[in-house]
This record gives sequence, structure tokens and C-alpha cells, in this order.
Amino acid sequence: MKRQIIHIDEEKCTGCGVCIPNCHEGALQMIDGKARLISDLFCDGLGACIGHCPEGAIAIVEREAEPYDEVKVMAEMVAKGANTVKAHLIHLAEHNEMGYLKQGLSYLKEHRPDLIPVGFTAPAHQSDAPKPQETSSGCGGGCPGSAPLVFDIDQSKVDQAGMEVEVRSELKQWPVQLHLLNPAAGYFMNADVVLASDCSAFTVGDFHRKFIKGKILAIACPKLDSNKESYVQKLAAMISESRINTLTVVMMEVPCCGGLMQLAQMAVQSAGRKIPLKRVIVSVQGEVLQDEWI
Repeated sequence: MKRQIIHIDEEKCTGCGVCIPNCHEGALQMIDGKARLISDLFCDGLGACIGHCPEGAIAIVEREAEPYDEVKVMAEMVAKGANTVKAHLIHLAEHNEMGYLKQGLSYLKEHRPDLIPVGFTAPAHQSDAPKPQETSSGCGGGCPGSAPLVFDIDQSKVDQAGMEVEVRSELKQWPVQLHLLNPAAGYFMNADVVLASDCSAFTVGDFHRKFIKGKILAIACPKLDSNKESYVQKLAAMISESRINTLTVVMMEVPCCGGLMQLAQMAVQSAGRKIPLKRVIVSVQGEVLQDEWI
């Protein structure tokens, strides 16, 4: 069957091992100095490991793979102890994988009830699922990027705000997609540049005012875009040749979005010129969780 599954670029993998403990299913192991996917059966394809790779060597691809087997995963996981089991269950709950969650809890109830975390019970329906504990706002932990979520908004307030003022675009140039941008374009010269993930502008209600007013914009998706090596080259050219003043990376809280900051950091290193670099992390509901120079 075709499904989403982890792919590791061995040329980029340095064997640091940071991704290994963040794969709660045990699908990744260090073999011959490289992180490797040991079994399709153990990889859920949800990408909790992606944001932990400092080299951007891990991506999610769609290919023929054996179906994920939660029972086999849980049978392997109980040997790792209560903390790993709990992290795995939270991981499933955060991604709304209630079928797998029920399977895992059923296995524990039959074989290791002592490892069932407090507050977790096998849900009969999706609405009965336990709420996962809060995770950090950075790019670690479970990835909500693939989880279906519905938000409650007060439409009357949105409509009222829209009638009070006409919001004008702050965009100063076109195109904006990084593949299409010419790093030698005049508007990059000595500019303050914002590198934003594709999704971020759709989550932040006043994205233009908050992030791109007076700045030049580039957008990219570190998870879905191809030929990301060219992104590093273009950003490095902006830094070294167009001599941009600052680079602000606006990305989502989901782990796969962490690759955008990695691309920016690689560009700064290869450019050989230090510039102020800012990281802004946005929640899936548009709240700015982190805004700091690094």
C-alpha cells in the first residue's frame, strides 16, 4: 500500500542520533553511523522526529510501505518503560489517531496494565479520547501539522473588525516563492528579509502588519518543497552579495517546519557573513509562541 513514511537522506545524516529518542515507535536506529528506518511496520509517518534533525536529513515521503502496526509497536515499546509508552500515547492523541490509540491501550490493558498512564482509557469514540498533555511550543514533540483540527471563532467579531477598517497589503515585491526569487534583485539590497513558511500567513490574522511591513518576503515549505539545496544557495547569496541586513524566519510550531530555520542557519554559515537572525514560531491558531533573535 502507498502511505506516508519517513525518508532519511544518508548524505545529509551525520549520525548525531538526536532523532532516535524522539521516534517513540522505535522505527529509527543507529546503524553503521547513520540513522536508519528499521521497519516500515513501526513508522507511523507522522514526523515527530523531523524537527529534531539538525541537518534536515529527514522528510516524509509517500511510497509503497507495509501498513503501520500499532500492536507490534506496543509489544516492542513496553520494554522501554512507562515514560516511553506515555510519550507514544500522547503522540497518537495529539495526531488524532484514535484507532491506533485504542489498539495500544487495549494491548496494555491485556498485557501491561501497570504501564497505562493515569487519565488514559481506551476510547469507545473519538470524543472520548484523553487529552494529551501540553507540549513545548517549539518544533519538538508531536507534529500537529497532519492532525485534523477545528477552531471555534467568533465570526461576528471578525465581521465587525473587517467593516471598521480596510486592511491594505504590506507586500513590497513579487514574486514571493523562494524558488522564483532572484537573490540579486535590487529590492534585496540592504533589506530586512522575512522567510516565512507557506502556512504561517494563513494562521496569523494580521500577518502583514506584524511581519512584513517594511520588509521583503520569501516563502517556502521545508516539508513539501523540492530542491531545498537551492534555497540555501539563494539565501546565502542574499546575505553575501545583496548584503541583506536581517533575516527573520517565521515558521509554524509543527516539527517539520523546523527545517526552515535549519535552511537559514546553513545559509548564514555558507555565506561567511554574520547577520542578525530571528526565529518566530507561530501556533496553529495564529498565536506567536516565540519571537527571539538567535
